[in-house]
Amino acid sequence: MRTIGLLGGMSWESTALYYRTANELVRERLGGLASASVLVRSLDFRAVRELQVQDRWDDAAALLATEARTLQDAGADLVLLCTNYMHRVAPAVEAALTVPFLHIADPVAAAAPGLTVGLLGTAGTVRGPFLRERLAGAGLTVLVPPDDDVDRVDAAIFGELCRGVLSDATRADLRAVVRRLADRGADAVALCCTELELLLGPGDSPVPLLPSARLHVTAAVDAALAPRPAVV
Repeated sequence: MRTIGLLGGMSWESTALYYRTANELVRERLGGLASASVLVRSLDFRAVRELQVQDRWDDAAALLATEARTLQDAGADLVLLCTNYMHRVAPAVEAALTVPFLHIADPVAAAAPGLTVGLLGTAGTVRGPFLRERLAGAGLTVLVPPDDDVDRVDAAIFGELCRGVLSDATRADLRAVVRRLADRGADAVALCCTELELLLGPGDSPVPLLPSARLHVTAAVDAALAPRPAVV
């Protein structure tokens, strides 16, 4: 089994979801007492959030590249960045590594080939090009919510979900956002903030939901358990 490196803490609420899901998947596949081989580097989200708010993306890129390399040096055979928004600096993280870097958009795109997909996430993720362009480059048509819905989702993420607050009122608000995307023609809705999976599930949407964190960690487990090439 290869060792999965999780670069997380942004927020730790969703990083815990990554860790639990990886272990559940390995146990389902291998049975018995099997669990995943995982290294976790959990950052102080307060410091990372300050870099986001201050638009210090070069500093954020340098920080995450260094931490990703720390995971590799500790023995990770592949590395995941456990946050959609910080994939804005994914090129710098990938460039710092010699082991595979699994981009979060790729398993999302693979789960919805050729579909029209509504995009939910932080305001920076939805309004920025880095995730939309990667999804579109994989053949998806991407719909984004109107500005008031983008702001509504962003406030829920940073004001509640990243703080461990899960409320029925916010779930109802997010369900309405999802429904409006479906009404506009989305065949599926991509939950491209890992915290959204803490509140929304299949029963909250009239169309399939694409849970980016679960899809991301499933791809990592696939890679971790794939047969190694034969040595000739």
